[in-house]
Amino acid sequence: MGEHIIELNGICKSYDDLEVLRNLNLYINRNEFLTLLGPSGCGKTTTLRIVGGFEQPTSGEIYFLGNKINDLPPYKRSVNTVFQRYALFPNMTVGENIAFGPNLKKRDKNEIAQGVEKMLELVNLPGFSKRKISTLSGGQQQRVAVARALINQPEVLLLDEPLGALDLKLRKDMQIELKRIQRESGITFLYVTHDQEEALTMSDTIVVMNDGIIQQIGTPEMIYNEPKNSFVADFIGESNILTATMICDFSVRFLGRTFPCIDKGFGTNMPVDVVLRPEDVELGIPTDELPRGRVVSCIFKGVHYEMRVVCGEALILSVSTKSVPVGTAVSINVSPENIQVMKSSEMTPDIIARKKAQLLGEDIDALMEEQEQEQEEE
Repeated sequence: MGEHIIELNGICKSYDDLEVLRNLNLYINRNEFLTLLGPSGCGKTTTLRIVGGFEQPTSGEIYFLGNKINDLPPYKRSVNTVFQRYALFPNMTVGENIAFGPNLKKRDKNEIAQGVEKMLELVNLPGFSKRKISTLSGGQQQRVAVARALINQPEVLLLDEPLGALDLKLRKDMQIELKRIQRESGITFLYVTHDQEEALTMSDTIVVMNDGIIQQIGTPEMIYNEPKNSFVADFIGESNILTATMICDFSVRFLGRTFPCIDKGFGTNMPVDVVLRPEDVELGIPTDELPRGRVVSCIFKGVHYEMRVVCGEALILSVSTKSVPVGTAVSINVSPENIQVMKSSEMTPDIIARKKAQLLGEDIDALMEEQEQEQEEE
């Protein structure tokens, strides 16, 4: 277990009658890349600003290496921030921008020059010191902003959606670059994003937030494969979330059939939710032993196909390298280890309704009624 560099204990934040953070408890380890992930308005940026000293919590305590820092102003905290708008000085060169902080602190000029060159090497911009900011691409400006923050040798670097202004390809490249920079610098990164792919790609730890509350904390693999509730399952990647009944330990019923699973401890004949990742849903020849449905959509995505299957009142998404034509009757199967059982959530009907609506231009209810009639005739 790593050393806790930052601890947030019972943090609450309100603006008039609007409660933005609700009793948030979180610790960040030294040299960790921790990402706050969630939709707009979930409280992630407010949390980052509280760590940076730009906002004061309504209640709760902030500790830095064991010392309470609630009343410490931003410039006295060993943190630096990179915002989505990089706020570089257009009248300065790249080197002058990076050297801005050390110059304010009146450090030795030779030391500053060496530090600038070191930072340019770290962010893969050697030889750019004399370049004007206006000549740089968005990705290059983003690297300069990171270098300008890192040259001050902060214990923690705060990054508030810094890749949001970049195009898709550059954003993917910078995800890898930021993770490399974090590892090589050994500085703790606290990153804020609403982009699930960014979080999964870069993070050591992901904190999923919604409505000012932490929903789950874990590694990217844990968050994706073992979501704690329907919100996390739906927010992290594509998922099929279904109402179900836990028959007993290792046995769960959904889509009108009983499946073996690896979960236990939910009781007997208890309502639960199940999460099926699309890549784990297998489509085959219809049988009486498995749920049956009909393919209503098949979309080629470059490296795989996305098939949507109407099964009773559910719309199931399946991903495979092999396509199944629209209109094909299929069975639906999932291996026991790929069935994730969770406590029943009131959110599930809303999530199901939204996923039904994702089938562009199709009348889902009509398709379901048609399938039910076909099954009755059979």
